[in-house]
Amino acid sequence: MARERTTRTEIRRPSTCRRRVEPAGASGTHPGSSPGAPRAVPTPSPRRKPMSKIVSLTTTDFKRARRVDITPEGNVVILSGNNGEGKSSVLDSIAAALGGYNAKITPKPIRDGADRAEIVLETEELIVTRVFTESDSRLVVKSKDGATYSKGQAKLDEIVGKLALDPLAFTQLSDRDQLAQLLALVDLPFDLAELDARRAATFAERTEVNRRVKTGEGYVASLPQVPADTPDEEVSAAGLIAELQAANAGRAAYAQAEQDVTVAQRRVREAEHELERLRADALVNAERLASLPAPTADPAEIQERIAASDTINAAVRAKRERAAAEHQLAELRKQADIMTAALTAFDKEKAAGLAAAEFPVDGLGFDTQGVTFQGVPFKQASSAEQIRVSMAMAMALNPGLRVIRIADGSLLDPRSLALIKEQAEAHDFQIWIEMVGPREDGYVIEDGEIVAPADAASAA
Repeated sequence: MARERTTRTEIRRPSTCRRRVEPAGASGTHPGSSPGAPRAVPTPSPRRKPMSKIVSLTTTDFKRARRVDITPEGNVVILSGNNGEGKSSVLDSIAAALGGYNAKITPKPIRDGADRAEIVLETEELIVTRVFTESDSRLVVKSKDGATYSKGQAKLDEIVGKLALDPLAFTQLSDRDQLAQLLALVDLPFDLAELDARRAATFAERTEVNRRVKTGEGYVASLPQVPADTPDEEVSAAGLIAELQAANAGRAAYAQAEQDVTVAQRRVREAEHELERLRADALVNAERLASLPAPTADPAEIQERIAASDTINAAVRAKRERAAAEHQLAELRKQADIMTAALTAFDKEKAAGLAAAEFPVDGLGFDTQGVTFQGVPFKQASSAEQIRVSMAMAMALNPGLRVIRIADGSLLDPRSLALIKEQAEAHDFQIWIEMVGPREDGYVIEDGEIVAPADAASAA
């Protein structure tokens, strides 16, 4: 019976990019490598024209933010403060300003008590202004020389990456959710859900066929073995009986003729006066005897064949039943093999498509269990390695606007925060981090406003 062999097949795109995203001076080994071996470095692929970083952000009456003006310095911008004070609103305003398919859907963008919200986001190349009113949303995109783009959102969509990827949040997802988020970022040459559905249907059908194969094997095994010389057709008992009757009749006729000769001879001795007549009778009887064939059939042998006919016929029927069962079993096995080949074809089609897909980071891939990096499950990598790869993913997805958002920055220990700063500096990215509680190295937000602006350069 054909069975599917479960293997852990890792799908990984061969390295095609040259730009390294490893933080300058970073060291360490990949899980499973020797301490002295060089560690493979995640490498993203540039996809859009450079848009560089945010040079200023002014958020007014957006969600919980009242009025926040930020002119970032350095590569890391930290927004700190207690929960509910407006930190997330400031970071959300970046995605809301850029809008399009990357923006969060915000059913209530205007702060309570205000009648409009405004976000002005300036990069090194563009000035983006988005205004929310109770009835609509307006967008104006200008170049630094003052020219207005007639299709502002289309311009932003050309150069803005997927701002929704939070590298820290990605490291905390389950294997299943990490895989789902990665596949959402990869263009596959087929409908993965449709392919999996067809494979599942074939697998279920093959399971039923294999169940029938198992039943057929048990049935064939339960049938009795028959002698090798068993004929293909049953013996006719009626024919044998007719043959026996004919043999008995022949023997009876022959015996009767013998008796008649004996009687005639005795009468010759007893009655001489009837000699002539008896001689004549004897001659007639002798002639009749001569005309009869000598008996050749043995009634005992025929009787034995009659007795054996039931056994032979039972064996013939058993032979036919076994042959039919073996034929059906062979057909079921053939059907199961065809379905196994179909499942293999599905797996090859899926593997080929996934291998051809362009992942955002060299060495990044996945298998049936979840996301992998350099062939090793992502969850088995060290915390530092997970942050490096997640940061590299976010950078690869945002080559135009070199901005990354981290929502739960309070979960970062000092070493992880330092690692993020190093990567941001090494690749000239701007990281906006939200942290709970006031800090000395960022902007403190209270009641939707900055109450303690810090030297942002110290955050870098």
